[in-house]
Amino acid sequence: MEFDRDLSSIQEVRNLVSRAREAQEAYSAYNQAQVDAIVRQIAQACAANAERLAKLAVEETGFGVWQDKVLKNLLGSTMTYESIRDMKTVGILREDTARGLMDVAVPMGVVAALIPSTNPTSTVMYKSLISLKAGNAIVISPHPNAKNCILETFQVIQQAAKAAGAPDGIVQCITIPTMEGTDALLKNRDAGIILATGGEAMVRAAYSSGNPALGVGPGNGPAYIEKSADIPLAVKRIFDSKTFDNGTICASEQSVVTEACVKDRVVEELKKQGGYFLTPEESEKVGRFLMRANGTMNPQIVGRSAQAIADMAGISIPKGTRVLLSPQTTVGRGNPYSREKLCPILAFYVEENWENACRRCMEILHNEGAGHTMTIHSEDKSVIREFALKKPVSRLLVNTPGALGGVGGTTGLMPALTLGCGAVGGSATSDNVSPLNLINIRRVARGLRELSDLRGAQPAAEPPCACPSPAPADCACPEKGMASLSREDIEAITRAVMARLGK
Repeated sequence: MEFDRDLSSIQEVRNLVSRAREAQEAYSAYNQAQVDAIVRQIAQACAANAERLAKLAVEETGFGVWQDKVLKNLLGSTMTYESIRDMKTVGILREDTARGLMDVAVPMGVVAALIPSTNPTSTVMYKSLISLKAGNAIVISPHPNAKNCILETFQVIQQAAKAAGAPDGIVQCITIPTMEGTDALLKNRDAGIILATGGEAMVRAAYSSGNPALGVGPGNGPAYIEKSADIPLAVKRIFDSKTFDNGTICASEQSVVTEACVKDRVVEELKKQGGYFLTPEESEKVGRFLMRANGTMNPQIVGRSAQAIADMAGISIPKGTRVLLSPQTTVGRGNPYSREKLCPILAFYVEENWENACRRCMEILHNEGAGHTMTIHSEDKSVIREFALKKPVSRLLVNTPGALGGVGGTTGLMPALTLGCGAVGGSATSDNVSPLNLINIRRVARGLRELSDLRGAQPAAEPPCACPSPAPADCACPEKGMASLSREDIEAITRAVMARLGK
């Protein structure tokens, strides 16, 4: 019975969190070298199984391209490990003897990790590595449509952790995934922090759970091709990104915005490199498949090839088409082309100048995807600077593929599969999430001054003046003395007192 399954899932979650909490208490006594050895062995095991797990993910979900998922798995394992390998995360992080300060790392405890179906195996690897590097345990909540490949990845990680000497239960995974079980995990009082990667509803649930959470909103990044750009290279980078794993990375481009003065060159290059421009009638047919009646993305198009989407929509496209493009002039919730599309489909906008293009990009982002990522292809430093100052994103990527640049593959950003969207995107961080987001800092502060130092050397208080008003000429009360001070005298006294206070 479904009711029994829900109860079983909730009870499983309670048991997993309890075991994870006990394991983390033991793990908190490990030193940096022991933690690093465990993380290293997990990363090596994940890399060794990267191809097998990539194939399992595509076979189970139907999303993406297994060869690209191999690279994702290496990003979630080897590249992540290399970026965090020398990171200090245990014990005393830093000392400032001059200021009397010391920072001590404090693990958050149990990380509740929600895993999406679009990047299932790679996200399990990445979240496990950063959680354990930070001294935490992790409980994995799989997307039901990717349960088997996630469980298989968990087994690889669990075995590697045990072989490296980690406490039993430091990595746990729900085997009966239900909405009720996930809700129980999010609200469990022993969950130290939630790492939510998934649909918008799930991220909102994480933030409303009552537990600390780091969530990721939807991406909807435009790619702006400015007139100074190397247009063939810009198109290559956009298409490399949009076709990588058939567009399942949320940092991938969702629209192309360019200027009227280079429109013809951009269109020619888009066609030359495998882009197909839909007619208005074809755009209407394909558009019906992009969003469901409730306004959410249709899972049938996620991670599918351009040809597969064309077949579903009943249109004919040239053989070898890599990306479908739909010319658009409007942005809105009701226009599916102006929203996130995790597949090889791009909206195409043409604006009169870079200022209008700037406004169009902001309109797209405020429609959906604010705080996430966008790309600009330009050699004009002043235009890039203006975009950097004004765009409501956490990552402005310059002359690089959006998908791979956003996750740190082709840029110097931290390799990550959880990309914070900042306050504008409803997220608690704008970082590419790393182990440093999963520890608290205990600050030890040595006293440097006494209360008397703060107050300064002040004369003893005199009794109030008892003389009649106005005071007689021979009055020696403090008030009489103050009255005789000039403005310059008062300012000099004030400066002397402030100097003693160190201000």
